[in-house]
Amino acid sequence: MITGTSYLGTEKTTFGHKKDRGSYEQELIHEIIDSSLLAHLSFQTGGEPFVIPMTFVRVGSKLYFHGSPKSRIAEVLRSGGPVCAAFTLLDGLVLARSAMHHSMNYRSVLVFGATQEVTDELEKRMSLQALVEHVIPGRSEDIRETTDAEIAATFVASLTIEEASAKVRAGGPKDAPSDRELKSWAGVVPLQLQAGCPIQDNPGKHGTPLPSYIEKYKLSPARRET
Repeated sequence: MITGTSYLGTEKTTFGHKKDRGSYEQELIHEIIDSSLLAHLSFQTGGEPFVIPMTFVRVGSKLYFHGSPKSRIAEVLRSGGPVCAAFTLLDGLVLARSAMHHSMNYRSVLVFGATQEVTDELEKRMSLQALVEHVIPGRSEDIRETTDAEIAATFVASLTIEEASAKVRAGGPKDAPSDRELKSWAGVVPLQLQAGCPIQDNPGKHGTPLPSYIEKYKLSPARRET
């Protein structure tokens, strides 16, 4: 349900608390999704709730997830039952002058919908290549092509983004006016995910130099810069 550059608010995505932090803006929602490396996919099966962290990629208005065809998550996604995909970027710890007003700066998105198994081989290949590129741009050109057998052995499901909302908190503590004169330190401790030094597998065998796309790779509040 897209109108202009925003998703329509639905019963599931309507904000009940801190409405000023909420947004249905498509550009913001896509930016947060694309800046994430993991999606937490929640679903229900056998009368029990589950949440599983999964790698993913967004291509246009679709999210793609992959896994083993025999896994529990594959059975659920194949059935087309309702799911919720959550994306969270943690940007900072907000330290206030009282425990009540401690918080976190974050950017988050919720996407609701029903998944569909991807059976078209070309779409599966496209989504798997896009997934590799989402994790680290430039990597797909440096590895061998996925075989037909590997494609057949991989389950892929798509989720069309129709019901979605974003929530963002930024800035310093929201202390009560009467607390602002206290001597307690208050402010923000910024947080970011950062890539460490690459560790080469079996470096003595081939002596392959570090590719430039890995050398330049960074994880930051914007997730990556290349």
